[in-house]
Amino acid sequence: MKGMIFTEFMEMVEATWSLDMVDTLIAQSHVASGGAYTSVGSYPHEEMIALVGALSQETGVAAPDLIRTFGRHLFGRFALAYPRFLQGISGSFTFLSGIESVIHAEVRKLYPDAEPPSFEVTKTADSLILNYFSEHPFADLAHGLIEGCVAHFGEDIEVRRVTAGDLAGAQARFILALKS
Repeated sequence: MKGMIFTEFMEMVEATWSLDMVDTLIAQSHVASGGAYTSVGSYPHEEMIALVGALSQETGVAAPDLIRTFGRHLFGRFALAYPRFLQGISGSFTFLSGIESVIHAEVRKLYPDAEPPSFEVTKTADSLILNYFSEHPFADLAHGLIEGCVAHFGEDIEVRRVTAGDLAGAQARFILALKS
């Protein structure tokens, strides 16, 4: 998992709770990296799971809710850091329809060792279906990123998630529907 994800997570924890909370998470999770993340490094996804688990213990907020909240936060950070990917995009359906061919293609060029999830997209006039597949159990993160995208564009869209396949968190179907 790319270090940028870890550094953004730590920044969200610090901004939402405190720097002391960041230190507590690192100490309680016993991550091999010692919490010394760089944005260009790569780290085992299990470290993120451990950090989120420790944050859940400390705050009493369920881990899936925390990672989904992080996904919404992360989309906002991506929008600030990479505005060129949003230029000329009219809304969530357009942006998310190009996630595989534009965003993940760029990620793979920049970081050949990256393992972004893949999406199969089906678009109709008033809905978008995203079938999510990953090597790692981060459907909650994808859910939050999708919600962050919808919020970014200020659209009135319902986002429903259906578990798909036998791998909890590694496969999901997201159904986005325009609200009437």
